[in-house]
Formats: sequence, C-alpha cells, structure tokens
Amino acid sequence: MARHSRLFVRGLEEMRHHFGEKADQLVARVSGISEEFGKLNVEVPYGELYTRTVLDDRVRELCTVAALTVMGHALPQLRLHVEGALNCGATKEEVVEVIMQMIAYGGFPSATNALLTAKEAFDDWDASGASQTSRSV
Repeated sequence: MARHSRLFVRGLEEMRHHFGEKADQLVARVSGISEEFGKLNVEVPYGELYTRTVLDDRVRELCTVAALTVMGHALPQLRLHVEGALNCGATKEEVVEVIMQMIAYGGFPSATNALLTAKEAFDDWDASGASQTSRSV
C-alpha cells in the first residue's frame, strides 16, 4: 500500500467523521479507477476545505446540500451529503428547508429531485440506526 500524505490522512479522517464507513468505500471506488483522482478527492475538499474552522461541520454540510441542490445533476453526491449533514447534527427539517430555499435559485425541478434524493438518504440513515447513534459533534 502506498504511503499517504498528511493531507490525505487528515482528509480521510474528516471524511470518516462526516460519512462513517461510506468514506472508505467511496475512496476505494474512486481510487480503483484513478488513484490520482482519489487522492485529490480526499486532499482538496476534505483535507483542506472541510478542516477549516470558520464554519462548523453542520453548517458546512448544509451549504453543500444547497450547492448540490442548485447544481441539479449531482444526486449521488447530494445523497451522501444529506447523510453527512445528519451525521454532523443537522435535522431532517433543516435539510428540507435548505432544499426548499433553493427553489429560488435552482428551480422546482432541481429542488424536487433533491427532495426525493434527500428522502432516500433519510430512509437509509434511519435504517442504519444512525438516527439513534448519530456521529454528530
């Protein structure tokens, strides 16, 4: 196994905080296609951006949910970040409210798709028992 940089290790720890075991699964899937892409996907957003201290993890995840909602085409990533928001202490009601607010910026189709994707994430999160044993901070 290749030795990883401190930035990669820090990023992977941050990903695990937000996504639990799904972090390792995602990194393995992406790195299996492109090791360099996998490295960048961990180091840049999670090693550098997500470890900044101005925003807390809950707010950071809600911002990410908003951005992905408006993008309208990143539904797998949205699903992961909805779970990340819940893991970091956001409520389902807050996630839904953020998505509703994005109607004004991304339109009804993007917000509707985001809402349906959030429901899938809520169901997975509830089924995993995470709602009772949240990893929130």
